[in-house]
Amino acid sequence: MTEIAYTDALLVVDVQNDFCMGGSLAVPDADLVIRPINSMLLAFSHLVFSRDWHPADHCSFSDTPEYRDGSWPSHCVQYSPGAEFPHDLRVPVDALIVDKGTLLDKEAYSIFEDTGLADILRKRGILRVFVAGLALDYCVKATALDAVREGFSVVLVEDATLAVVPEQSDAVLNELHSTGVISVRSDSIS
Repeated sequence: MTEIAYTDALLVVDVQNDFCMGGSLAVPDADLVIRPINSMLLAFSHLVFSRDWHPADHCSFSDTPEYRDGSWPSHCVQYSPGAEFPHDLRVPVDALIVDKGTLLDKEAYSIFEDTGLADILRKRGILRVFVAGLALDYCVKATALDAVREGFSVVLVEDATLAVVPEQSDAVLNELHSTGVISVRSDSIS
């Protein structure tokens, strides 16, 4: 079992309608991450939910998307239904909501990029972060790597994240583990 301390935070990355089934940039089986995320919420005193929050003409959008940096379908446009959290994801009223990708001319995968989150977590006494959400091979990976760079101990909740390209999951996990990120399952958290 992984015991949660007051100095731990759960970072829920970009679980939004556009990344779930039927969304404009859906991750395969993305809805499967919601149950394990919901099951962990009560264990943590500090909860952070991030969301892509793009302007309508964001630099990453393309009319003919190639599904790579700078060429994604329009997704998670500010105030749109696609940018909302899915109705079955429990987002407590006291959770910190972090918007990312808000700059017109800059992509942002990590929830630490241009958000001030690292300083906020340090002020709250956070030493270790647990990372879950969408998608493993993009925003979850970037968030975990930035958390390591910021000096936090990082734990990936493996059954609470999925990749855009599932075949890349093992390579991403190996890369994260090589930087000191450890993996647990949601049912081991207490």
